[in-house]
Amino acid sequence: MAAVKTPAGTLLFAPLTAPFQRRYQRWLRRRLPPARVITLEQRRLFIFPTRAGFFFMLALLVMLLAAINYQNNMAYGLTFWLAMLFVVAVHFTHGNLLRLTVVAVSARSAFPGQRAEFRLQLRGTQRRGHCGVRLLWPESEAFVDVPPGADVTVNLFLPVTSRGWFVPPRLTIASVYPLGLLRCWSYAQLDMRALVWPKPLTPPSAVITDASSSGAGDANQSGNDDFLGFRDYREGDSLRRVDWRGWAREQPLQTRVLASPQSTHHWLDWAHFPQGDTEQRLSWLCWLALHYDAQGQVYGLRLPTVTIEQGTGPRHLEAVLTALALYGVSDRPRGAL
Repeated sequence: MAAVKTPAGTLLFAPLTAPFQRRYQRWLRRRLPPARVITLEQRRLFIFPTRAGFFFMLALLVMLLAAINYQNNMAYGLTFWLAMLFVVAVHFTHGNLLRLTVVAVSARSAFPGQRAEFRLQLRGTQRRGHCGVRLLWPESEAFVDVPPGADVTVNLFLPVTSRGWFVPPRLTIASVYPLGLLRCWSYAQLDMRALVWPKPLTPPSAVITDASSSGAGDANQSGNDDFLGFRDYREGDSLRRVDWRGWAREQPLQTRVLASPQSTHHWLDWAHFPQGDTEQRLSWLCWLALHYDAQGQVYGLRLPTVTIEQGTGPRHLEAVLTALALYGVSDRPRGAL
């Protein structure tokens, strides 16, 4: 008997409930289609008594039986007044979510094992606000109050596991305001997705050597050094780099600082990897991109399907990581229900 109560025992009923679950999911997709902006109209809202609501109705039934048994007018009045309060609570609980608008603002990229950030915006109606709104995703939830006619920004986080596009599951929007006797809720499949980059892994030392040597060879063809600025003259500096013009104008003796591109230009080339599967190669390339970006060095990316010219900066890093994340991945996001 104990084995039946374990989670493994509940799997015995999975073949029986699976067809109903599939039909229920298809019905939800037809009734609640994905959208970027979702307004909770009446057809999108569901309402049902909570556990406290069921106890409240049971208490009303007991009070009604007692009033009938004792023919007590005060008991009748109190029972009907509480029943009227329950009916009014249905109206206010349902109206608390009615016409609330949920907007998918943005989604931040993340690495596997991290939590991707999803930014949502709740817009209240002009006439009334929305109190005690609960936004629920697996492993992430938030409680907010939306003032009348105001916008409230909410950040939710979901763990991601593999590279490519990740679409969050349906968002549950619920409220038990004002008395907690009823729960009104809705589902929102937001049209948003987050990009999951490859997991950075330290490559073999030979790979770093190949990338550096390839970058130095390309840099030898790039021309002269780049001028960075001036610094105070130090004994032993080359006389060709001394700022003689400034010294002739009676300025302090300074030396021109040049940056040699021969040691700072690199190619992250797919051909540098003689071994390793696809995911390992992408992880090594991702680590190299982060490594060179942290050092402020110039680097480019060569994949069998795409080439990104050498560059530097946050936008260049994002372009490289995006190309690595989408290599060999279909445009269809994972994680959508």
